[in-house]
Amino acid sequence: MLPETQQQASRRLKIIAGQIDALQKQVEEDRYCVDLLDLSLSVQRALRSLDALVLEGHLRTHVIEQVTNGESERAVRELLRVYKIQGPAEQTAGATATAHGGHDA
Repeated sequence: MLPETQQQASRRLKIIAGQIDALQKQVEEDRYCVDLLDLSLSVQRALRSLDALVLEGHLRTHVIEQVTNGESERAVRELLRVYKIQGPAEQTAGATATAHGGHDA
């Protein structure tokens, strides 16, 4: 990982850790459910942002290096692994409602 990417990732993880601590505190205080969800979803967005940062760093360094060194198959396997770990793409709220018989108004 490039040093600047490592610094950015570390900074984001510290922020996420603070958000997790705040979420734990809100649960212990029996805060309003929507407040808990708001913070939880914020943590999830922050984790996705971290994932994107790390993936971009991997693409810009290791994948390019693998392709340059004739290890294209390894690069493809790793990218497919990340894709499979990610799971199915998230649906938008409208697509979910439509898929379940709801109507967009």
